Amino acid sequence: MVLAGLCPGLAAALACGAASGVTTGLLVGLATAGVGAVVALLADADRGRSLQLGATAAQAREKEAQAERDAAAYEERVLAAALEGIADGVWITDASGAVVRHNAALRRLLDAGEDVVGKRPLFLVRKGELHEAVLRACGGGAPSVVEVVMEGPRPRVLEVQVAPLGGGLPGSAAVFRDVTDLKRLERVRQDFVANVSHELRTPIAAILGYAETLQSGALADAIHGPQMVDIIHRQSERLSELVSDLLELSRLDAGERPLSVGSVSVGEVVARAAEAVEPRASAKHITITHHVSAGLAARGDAKALEQVLVNLLDNAVKYTPEGGSVELTGRNEAARVELSVRDTGLGIEAKHLPRLFERFYRVDRGRSREMGGTGLGLSIVRHLVSAMGGEVRVQSQLGLGSTFTVTLAAG
Repeated sequence: MVLAGLCPGLAAALACGAASGVTTGLLVGLATAGVGAVVALLADADRGRSLQLGATAAQAREKEAQAERDAAAYEERVLAAALEGIADGVWITDASGAVVRHNAALRRLLDAGEDVVGKRPLFLVRKGELHEAVLRACGGGAPSVVEVVMEGPRPRVLEVQVAPLGGGLPGSAAVFRDVTDLKRLERVRQDFVANVSHELRTPIAAILGYAETLQSGALADAIHGPQMVDIIHRQSERLSELVSDLLELSRLDAGERPLSVGSVSVGEVVARAAEAVEPRASAKHITITHHVSAGLAARGDAKALEQVLVNLLDNAVKYTPEGGSVELTGRNEAARVELSVRDTGLGIEAKHLPRLFERFYRVDRGRSREMGGTGLGLSIVRHLVSAMGGEVRVQSQLGLGSTFTVTLAAG
C-alpha cells in the first residue's frame, strides 16, 4: 500500500511482471531501487528546508545586530552633539583619571593646543586640588567643587564640579565654568558697599558732631557758632551730592534713564556746559575757552552730553591751580566727533589711569574730599557716553595736566 501510494507506476509494473512470468527476484530488485530513490529525494527536500530555515535565522540575527549598531551610533552622535552644545567645559575620565572624552569648550578654557584625550588632570591643569578631586571621584567619593585660577595673559577663574560617573560605570566627570566675571562683579559690589559706607560716614559724622556741639551751648558763641553752622551746611551739600550721584548711577545701571539719541548741535551744548562751570572757574581765576567747528553735530542725547561735559569741566577746574586754564575743543575726526577737555592742572600718574573711571576711585582721597568730589563723576561720564554709543579716554602726565576725550558718532 505504501509503495503503491508513493509510486503508482512502479506498483503497476510489478503487477504486470508477475502476470507475464518475470522472475520475482528481478521485480523485487527494481522495487527496492525505486524506494531508495524516493527516500533520497525526501531527504534532500528536508535538508533544503533546514538550510533555508537556518539562512532565515542568520539573516534575522544580523538584522538585529545591525539595528543595535545603528542605535549605538545614534546614541554616540547624540552624546557628541550634547557635549559640544554645552557652553561650559566638560571632560570624562576613566577609572585611572585619564581623560577619555571632552568638548571643544574645555580646550578653549584650558588653552589646550593639542588633544587632551589620554592626559591626566595634573598634566592639563597644574593644580593639585583638582587632581585629588578627580581621583576621589574615580574611587567613588562624594562630588566636590574646586576653584582653579588660570594664570597667563588673560587670567581666569574656573569653578570645577567633579563627580563620579555613577550607574556602576568607572571613572569621573568634571564641568568647568568660567566665573571670572562673576568674581569681578562680586569684588566690585563689595568695594562699592565699603566705599559708600565710608563716604557717607564722613559727612554724617561731621554733621552730627557739630550739631551736638551747637546743642551743648556753642550756638550762643558769636564766633564759633556761625562757623559750625557753615560746616554743617557744606557737609549737608556734600551728602546731598553723594546721594544724588548714587541715585543717578543706580538709574543708569537699571536702564531707568532712557536717552533720546539723535543729532545734537555740539556748539550749543558746549556753550551751555562752559557757562554752567564759569562761576567756579572765575572764583579760582581759571580761564575756560572753547573752540568747536562750525555746524558740528554728533549723535547723542543733548542733556546727557551736557552733563558729561559739565562733569569733565568741573573736574578740570577742581584740579587746576589758580590762574590756570581749561580748553574745550570739538572737531570731526574720520566720521566721528571728538570732544576734548584739556587742563593745565596737576596731572595723573600713569598707574592710576586704568582705574580712573571706577566708582569712588580717587588718585588722592584726601585732596578729592577737600575739593568736594564724590568720586562718582567720572563713572557717570563713562556710563552716559557708553549709552550714547561712544567712548571716553584719558591722557595725562604728572605735572603737565590732563586731557579727557569723548568720541561720538557724527550726527
